[in-house]
Amino acid sequence: MSTSLAAVIHRLGAEARQSCKGDKNSMKLLKVTLVSLVLGVPAFAQGNTNMSTPLESASALSTADIQSVSPALGRYAQEDVADSLWQRPQLSRRDRSIVTVAILIARNQTLDLSHYMNIALDSGVKPRELSEIITHLAFYAGWSNAMSAVSVAKDVFAQRRIGPDQLPAASPQLLPLNEQAEAKRVTSVQRLLGTASPGLDQYTTDPLFKDVWLRPDLSPRDRSLVTITSLMANGQVAQLSGHLNRALDNGLTQEQAGEVITQIAFYAGWPNAFSAGPVAAEVFRSRPN
Repeated sequence: MSTSLAAVIHRLGAEARQSCKGDKNSMKLLKVTLVSLVLGVPAFAQGNTNMSTPLESASALSTADIQSVSPALGRYAQEDVADSLWQRPQLSRRDRSIVTVAILIARNQTLDLSHYMNIALDSGVKPRELSEIITHLAFYAGWSNAMSAVSVAKDVFAQRRIGPDQLPAASPQLLPLNEQAEAKRVTSVQRLLGTASPGLDQYTTDPLFKDVWLRPDLSPRDRSLVTITSLMANGQVAQLSGHLNRALDNGLTQEQAGEVITQIAFYAGWPNAFSAGPVAAEVFRSRPN
């Protein structure tokens, strides 16, 4: 921290302490704010943002810019997306931001990606988790989509002073492999592919399921959340049933999975949401209560 910034913080602190004297709540807020200035991050950037906190904007575009083209769209963006959808309790603010970032990466829609990456980081998503989401989606949404996301995230990380020490290792100690689940997956892939594509069979095993899925900096539950989001966002429902069952096995609840579909409707379109809905309904019916 520079000498001039330190002096400003010291002066502001002295003045504020005098004005807050005797007010414990104000003093607590003051301490949080001063610490945030020292660290160079927003006062409430860490942790999971309370769901009652309004989403400031549904887009990187200003409300005025949106309304200059479509007043109705500006109204829907505020009333239905920012003030309603993002306040629903079925997904935490953290999970909802993960879903939204995954949708934008999967569909290569970069205009709002920086905006929602910042919301994710402010909502408790760690830089290493965001890095892993991009890596994971390289396999589920395509290499070029991941590279577009890297280009956006690079600037976000630079602005927030996120360094290499906050990112996952290239080759970390992997999580243990569930041998029974892997054997079941191999059998399923062999039944689907036969001998049609030995290369796809090979790379699906390694690196995808014996490396990417075992990387420790994104939990299996969150990795599944990102995967089903990507499939739904691009209308790829042929793979959705298997991955949705895997997500539920990894700790995602049916209510949370259903809310992912709701988020899909706004950020990837109603047709994609309605393609995913019947698949989810069938998966839910097939599972024991």
